[in-house]
Amino acid sequence: MTRTINVALIGKAGCHLCDEARITVAAVLGEFRAANTGVARHVQVNFVEHDILVDDELRAQFSEEIPVVTINGKVHNYWRIDPVRLRAALDEFSY
Repeated sequence: MTRTINVALIGKAGCHLCDEARITVAAVLGEFRAANTGVARHVQVNFVEHDILVDDELRAQFSEEIPVVTINGKVHNYWRIDPVRLRAALDEFSY
């Protein structure tokens, strides 16, 4: 059975914290995918970015908290994204 983990980064262009979050999330997802794919493991990770400048609903909800990382639709963290905490959360969802 394949488990799917949906990760989203909500931010905007020109936001230095969003740029830092993007780098952190990419690194963590890269390591996680490397460790959790293949014959013995069946984990699918989908990643998407949302820009609050083009989405009125997200802007109303998160404009003061960006960057925001969600996992399977629930807020995981905002502002500064801790790579250790993100990896632990992904590990929890993979089992």
